[in-house]
Amino acid sequence: MAARRSRRRSKKQTRKKLQVWGAMAAVIAVVWVAGNWSMVWPVLVAVLAAAVLGGAGWALLRAHRRAVGRDRAWRAQEEAQARELSMAQVDALTWQEFETYVAELCRRDGCRDVVVSGKSGDLGADVVGYLADGRKLVIQCKKYAPHRRVPSQDMQKFVGTARLEHRADVALFVTTGHAFTRDALGLALRQDIVALHRDLLGSWVKGAHLESLIPLNGSGDGGTGRRPSV
Repeated sequence: MAARRSRRRSKKQTRKKLQVWGAMAAVIAVVWVAGNWSMVWPVLVAVLAAAVLGGAGWALLRAHRRAVGRDRAWRAQEEAQARELSMAQVDALTWQEFETYVAELCRRDGCRDVVVSGKSGDLGADVVGYLADGRKLVIQCKKYAPHRRVPSQDMQKFVGTARLEHRADVALFVTTGHAFTRDALGLALRQDIVALHRDLLGSWVKGAHLESLIPLNGSGDGGTGRRPSV
């Protein structure tokens, strides 16, 4: 107990000494500032001005970032709504009209010799043409309900014919459905089939160039959430 009381007294004495030294230092600083005010006040004014300007600049930067963020969110929302309006028109097409429309999109983006099969028994080649660089393009079109996913069986059939039967350099599976199942998308990635779900089709309808969409193959919110391992 005696040792504990001794330590407490020592701590109190130390705090008092520190308080005294702090007070003395403060008095000395005040006296020095008063004696050298002509040199000190310009520095204080400069520091204060810098602090005010810095604070104002930071506030403006934060306001600018918030404004840019709101503008980007607004633009993304507007683009999504505009795309859905366009997709609503696509949803109203028959499956034959949808194939013809996909062919028109290909021609818009510079594809040559675009032909629409328009019949059953085409072995998955609903639209055939050539990209601007000469590669053969073979497209399977699936006109599905917006909420539906493309199953693995559909992808398997296209994989089996796109290159063996039609000699495709670029094989494209495009659907109005929401997404591809995980198995279907995994198969597409392993077999180098370009999977265009509803979101990517919406971007194509909105004006995105086909060749800019090909590398996106199945990505985005309309995919399976994340790219499967292949």
